Amino acid sequence: MNYDTKVMESRPLDGLNKARDKRVLVELKNNKQYVGLMRAFDIHINVVLEDVEERENGEVKRKLGTVFLRGDTIVLISIL
Repeated sequence: MNYDTKVMESRPLDGLNKARDKRVLVELKNNKQYVGLMRAFDIHINVVLEDVEERENGEVKRKLGTVFLRGDTIVLISIL
């Protein structure tokens, strides 16, 4: 594998692409957390999650269906 191939496989959006259709934890700047199935994202890291649980301090506060989270509010995304 040459250098260009390694660079292409290690871009941040490539990592997000691996999270598509997997359960993820998304933490926002307001310390709320959302756990759900990542269905889509764009170059601004806006994400669409399905079957979402909203959590505060690790506790489930409510269950939501499909949500759209704005990329500029996201602090981290982790595959569960």
